[in-house]
Amino acid sequence: MTLDKGTLIHNRYRVVDILGQGGMGSVYRAIDENLGVAVALKENLFTTDEYARQFRLEAVILANLRHPNLPRVSDHFVLGDTGQYLVMDFIEGEDLRYRMERIGMLDEEDAVHIGASMCDALAYLHTRKPPILHRDIKPGNVKIAPDGHIYLVDFGLAKVYQSASQATTTGARAMTPGYSPPEQYGTARTDPRTDIYSLGATLYAALTGVIPEDGLARAMDNAQLTPLRKRNSKISRKLAATIEKAMSVDPSDRFQTAEQFKAGLLASKSLTQQAPGSYKVVPPPPEVLEVPSRERQKTVVEEGLPVDGKKDRKALVGPVPAVSANSHEDQPFVSPLKRQKERERKRRTALVRFGFFTALLFLVALGVGLFLAPDAFPADVRAMVPFIGSTATYTPSPTPLPTQTVPPTFTFTPEATFTSTPRPKPTNTSTFTPTPLPGTTDTPDTSNTEEQDPTVLLGGGAGQIAFASARTGDSQIFLADLKGENAFQITNMPNGACQPSWSPDGQRMVFISPCPGNEEIYFNTSLYIINADGTGLTTLDASPGGNFDPAWSPDGKSIAFATMRTGKLEIFAINPDDPTSVTQVTKGAALVESRMPAWSPDSSKIIYVVKRIGVYQIWMINADGTEPIQIIRSGLAYNDYLPVWSPKDDLIIFNQRCAKTFCNPYLMRTSSTDRSSEQGLKLPINLTYIENIDFSPDGLFLAYESVGDDRNMDVFFMTLSGGDKVRLSTDPEQDFHPAWRPAPPTP
Repeated sequence: MTLDKGTLIHNRYRVVDILGQGGMGSVYRAIDENLGVAVALKENLFTTDEYARQFRLEAVILANLRHPNLPRVSDHFVLGDTGQYLVMDFIEGEDLRYRMERIGMLDEEDAVHIGASMCDALAYLHTRKPPILHRDIKPGNVKIAPDGHIYLVDFGLAKVYQSASQATTTGARAMTPGYSPPEQYGTARTDPRTDIYSLGATLYAALTGVIPEDGLARAMDNAQLTPLRKRNSKISRKLAATIEKAMSVDPSDRFQTAEQFKAGLLASKSLTQQAPGSYKVVPPPPEVLEVPSRERQKTVVEEGLPVDGKKDRKALVGPVPAVSANSHEDQPFVSPLKRQKERERKRRTALVRFGFFTALLFLVALGVGLFLAPDAFPADVRAMVPFIGSTATYTPSPTPLPTQTVPPTFTFTPEATFTSTPRPKPTNTSTFTPTPLPGTTDTPDTSNTEEQDPTVLLGGGAGQIAFASARTGDSQIFLADLKGENAFQITNMPNGACQPSWSPDGQRMVFISPCPGNEEIYFNTSLYIINADGTGLTTLDASPGGNFDPAWSPDGKSIAFATMRTGKLEIFAINPDDPTSVTQVTKGAALVESRMPAWSPDSSKIIYVVKRIGVYQIWMINADGTEPIQIIRSGLAYNDYLPVWSPKDDLIIFNQRCAKTFCNPYLMRTSSTDRSSEQGLKLPINLTYIENIDFSPDGLFLAYESVGDDRNMDVFFMTLSGGDKVRLSTDPEQDFHPAWRPAPPTP
C-alpha cells in the first residue's frame, strides 16, 4: 500500500511526496528527522523470507559503497509484513531524460563526460568483492545535480554478481526495451558487460534523440541497429564506432570492462583522463530545479489539485504520464529529435518574421523620408520610388490621350454556369461486378502462382491488402497486392463503405456503410458482408443507432462491433452465419463508452477502448463479457485507442495521442500476457503520423495509414521494427483503414 504524505516510518523518516510507483513498491522523497536532510526511500513490497534475506544482504553491500558518482546508502530496514526499505541520498537536479526532452540531442563533449562519469561508477561497482551489477542504466537513472555533477542512481535492479560459475543472486529482473541487452531477457546470464551495453544505449539515445532498436529483436534478427551517424551526422566516426561497439549483441564483441569503454570515449574526443567525480556538464537552469516532482505535476494536471495547498503555476508544465517504478522510461517517449527540429523550425520562422518586419520598417521609413524631404536623396534613389520620382514640374501635354477600349462586361446567368454531371448512384444489389481502376486488369493477376503461394508471400496471407478509398467519389473498399498494383474495387455502396475486416479464411469481409470518409464516429451505419471478389453482398445488421468498428474473430464464429443501440456505445457480438444471434459483451456505467474491439488469436478475449473521464483507455475482457480489466494506464493526459493484437499472441500495439493539447498520434506497445506493468512503451518508429494499424497474418509486418511527402493520406506497410517502409497507394484522394488479407484455404 502506498504511504501517505506526512507518514512517519521507522520513527525517523517523514514522507514528503512520492517520486515513482510500480508493482514492486514505491520510491518516496522523505526527510530524515534525525539529521534534517532529504533522502530517497525505496520500498520493496516482496516480504518473503528469501526476499528479506536477499534484501538485507544487498543493503549491507550497497551501504558500504563510497564513490563520487554514486548516491550513498545510509540505512535499511524491514517492517514486519509491510515491506522492506532502503534509504539513500536524495539527489537534487534533473535526470538525463528530462534534459534530452528540454534541450534536444546532447553535444559530443557532454555525452562523453556523462559516459566517462558512468564508466567510473561502473568500474567501481564491478570491482567490488563481490562485484555489483546495476542492470537498469537508462536516461532516467542518470542524474545531473545543480552543480553539473553526474550521478548514477536507482539501484532497484542492482544485483550481487558472484562468480563465473554462479548466477546473480535471486531477485527481481526487469528489462527496459531499447536499453537492456538481449541476455537480460528471460533467464540468460548477466555480467558486467550487461551494464556496458545499457550505458552505450543511453549515450546513443542522448546523441540521436531516438531509443535504439531493442536488443532482443536484434539478437533474433528481427531488427538491426541503425548506425548512429545515420541519425545524427554531426557525431564523429570515432565516437559513433565506440558507442556501437558497446552495444554489440554478443557480449564478447563489446568492451569487456568499463575502463576500456571509458578509454574509448575519451580517445574519440582526444580528452585526457580525469579523477573520478571530476567530469561535469552544464548545470540545470534554476527554473528546472524549481519545478516540483513529476508526481506532484501529475497530481495537478490529472486531478486539478493544488500543490502544497496553493496554486502552483510552475507545476502546470504540461501533460505528464502516470509515474511508475521504471520512472520516465515507462512513459511515452517524446523524441528529443522531434522536439529539437520543432525548436529549429520555430527559430527559423522567427528569423524570417524578424527580417520581413525589419525590411518593411526600413521601406516605410524610406518612403516617409522621400515624401517629406525628397531633395535630401539622390535622383536615382528618388526615381526608384513611384510616388516621388523626379522633382521636375510636369506639364500635361495638350495632345489628347488615345481612346481606351473598355472591356465588355459579362453578365453572369444560370445558363452560363458549368454543371458537372453527377456520378450515378448504383442500387444496392446482392451481386456486384468489380470495377477495375484505370490501367489495371479486371481481376487480380493470378498468373504468377508463386506470388499466390501463401508460404512465400511477404507477411503471409494472400499477399493483398484491402483499404477504403475516396478515389471514385464516395469512400469504397478496394483490394491491391503488396506492390500497389492490380487494385480493384470490391464495394459500390450508394453512400460509401469502409472499415473492412476479413474472415479468417480470407474469402469474405465485413464492412460498414454509409461511410462519408475517415471519421472517428459513424452514425446510422449498418454491417454488411461481401465476398472478396465483390459478389454476395448481404446485410448483417442494420439496427438503428449505428453499428461500426467490426472485428471478425480468428475462429470465424463471431464478429465484434460497436453499436449505439442501447443509447450509448457498447460492444456486441454477432454470428456471421446467423444474424439473429446477437449478444452484448460490455455493460459499462452510464457515462462510459466502449468501442474498437480486437480479438486475441485464440478468440477467447477482446481488447477494446473505453472512454471514461473524458479520455480513451485500453481494456481487456473475456469474449463472454466477464472479467473486464483496464490493462493500460496513461492518466488523463493521453488517449489510448485503436488496439490490435499480434497473431503471435505476444504483443498488443495501440495508438496514443495527447488528450489536453494537440500532438500527432504515435505507436505504443505492451505485452499481451505479462500484466505486471500497466504502462505502454513507445515503439521507436520515426513517423510524423501513423494510425489504424493492422498486422500481417504472420505478425511480422504492419499495414497502416500515414501521410507521404505530399501530405496526402495513404496506406503503407513496414516491418514490425519500423524498417522497409512501402507506400501501397498514391491516389490524390484519401486512402485509409487497411486490412491485410489472410490466405485462402488450400484446395
